[in-house]
Amino acid sequence: MSLFMSPVRTVARAFLGAIFLVSGARSVANPAVYVGRAQRVTDRVAPLLEKADPRIPTDAAALVRINGAAQLVAGLLFASGHVTRPAAAVLAGTLVPTTFAGHPFWAYEDKAERRQHETHFLKNLGLLGGLMLAALDTEGKPGLAWRAGHAVDHTRHSLERGQASVRRRAHTARREARIAMRAAAAGRRFPG
Repeated sequence: MSLFMSPVRTVARAFLGAIFLVSGARSVANPAVYVGRAQRVTDRVAPLLEKADPRIPTDAAALVRINGAAQLVAGLLFASGHVTRPAAAVLAGTLVPTTFAGHPFWAYEDKAERRQHETHFLKNLGLLGGLMLAALDTEGKPGLAWRAGHAVDHTRHSLERGQASVRRRAHTARREARIAMRAAAAGRRFPG
């Protein structure tokens, strides 16, 4: 199974990462195209960013460019198979504001336009689901939670074995002390 899954993962990461490479590059190169739609989200996020750190840019063009740069870098890392889990998590994080800004299907009156944006919204939800799976994919290797639990269990068993060994040694020492005391008592009764 692992022989088959490795090429499948490689191809799947390339396919999934490609959309973020392209859209990220476009956002970095020409953020003005996306600013109008992005303001739905950036206008709500800007006050929170200003509270968090006044040095963070809050204008829509800068935020589009930052989101695009994150998509470009994380998409490249993800598609190339480097730090794929963190890259997938970053891509998932960038996809949420992009989806709400770019495809608010509920805001359209025209049925055809609404349907088109609804399709893109649902497509992005599918991408988000794939990225969530990729962020958790350990490629058949044990994850950090399993490793930590296994280490705790191993330590517990080692301690239990160590305690049992100490109890056996203490029991043996007590038994040998009793034998030595009986031998000493016998030696006093039968002088030699």
